[in-house]
Amino acid sequence: MSQDNTQWSLDQFQVPEKDGEVRFHDFDLPVSLMRGIAEAGFQYCTPIQAQVLTHTLAGADAIGRAQTGTGKTAAFLITIINDLLRNPLQVKRYAGEPRALIIAPTRELAQQIEKDALQLAEHTGLRVMSVVGGMNFNRQQERLNSRLVDILVATPGRLLDFANRRDLWLDRVETLVLDEADRMLDMGFIPDVKRIVRLTPQSRFRQTLLFSATFNEDVMNLARRWTEDAEIVEIEPEQITTETVEQKVFITETDQKFELLLGLINEYAMQKVIIFANRRDITRRLCERLQKCGIKASMISGDVPQVRRTKTLENFREGKIQALVATDVAGRGIHIDNVSHVVNYNLPEDPEDYVHRIGRTGRAGKDGVSISFACEDDAFLLPQLEQAISMKLPCLHPPEELLEAGKQAARSPRSKHDRKKPGPEEAAAPAKQDPAQAKVPADEQADQS
Repeated sequence: MSQDNTQWSLDQFQVPEKDGEVRFHDFDLPVSLMRGIAEAGFQYCTPIQAQVLTHTLAGADAIGRAQTGTGKTAAFLITIINDLLRNPLQVKRYAGEPRALIIAPTRELAQQIEKDALQLAEHTGLRVMSVVGGMNFNRQQERLNSRLVDILVATPGRLLDFANRRDLWLDRVETLVLDEADRMLDMGFIPDVKRIVRLTPQSRFRQTLLFSATFNEDVMNLARRWTEDAEIVEIEPEQITTETVEQKVFITETDQKFELLLGLINEYAMQKVIIFANRRDITRRLCERLQKCGIKASMISGDVPQVRRTKTLENFREGKIQALVATDVAGRGIHIDNVSHVVNYNLPEDPEDYVHRIGRTGRAGKDGVSISFACEDDAFLLPQLEQAISMKLPCLHPPEELLEAGKQAARSPRSKHDRKKPGPEEAAAPAKQDPAQAKVPADEQADQS
């Protein structure tokens, strides 16, 4: 990482004061960190950042509740980087002894946190590393044994593997972050996390930050056990689901869902769409059918090797893949710019998964569209979902022309090589209206109450 900040100053990062807004300038952060914040495009703090940083930059423990996409990752990373820069170690250091540890429930989330940390710490000289399951064990072991690490991001299982082999020592951890604690609880990781926490210094000798989308009794019991006099920060969004996402539900039959999906992708030129299904087998079959119909599709799920998942996400990020078919493993921690649409091929059984799914679009202030399919198998989940997100979802029957277009595309699959480029007249023709922008006729709205 670069540590040359001689050619950069805060004069190059002017952010005017604004009523009701907190700037990162207001926290007196090191210049090298401010440069990373500037290059990340941050100017004003989100509510969770403003509240958390007020306490954590002063050294307090914190328990934060906020939904995905609210900026909590930057809040704890800025806390860590500021503390490490303000308090350089004066003793000899060894490989495999991180100063800050961040535990995340999934590989994708851990890798996204590592990416964000590398960006924010780019000009600080701090070293960031991740250890996650599904990636090359020997390569990660070699990195741990040969390099100093300041900030380590890890999934619980792989972290314990290295700790048990004495490749990793956690007795020098100064800051411990537990991200998405509720998800770790749901996934059965808490016994592993308990063992990891016991390997770190006692709570009064470390700063502990715990974040969760929900504060149930189990999460709060863990938080109280692992923190000391923690500040509790709760961000209640005005609307649980983001206002930048237009949400629609198509009432359809099970055997029409694929043709409807195909019609949507083709007729409305979806160039970057994530399609969520509830099971791996559905995901696999759906991806194969889309590929046979000429759609550039790929999939990620729990049974896809991590190396392939990482490559798939990179291809999707670069626009080489048009449709990413995923289970909820991709619902959290995946940040892909310019995802125009999210399609819920199956309604999720857990309303919280719905929030995370549609949060993959409409990011960074851009508009996005979420379209969910409700059929005879899962329409009963709608009332529970609407209650959880505190809003009524517009329900409509799909236009016949969409279904017909999907049927035609399924009957006459074309590869990407067979598709003709539009002629001048076609190119000049106005684009079809997005279904999310269509008005919902009163007689087509379904009463799900």
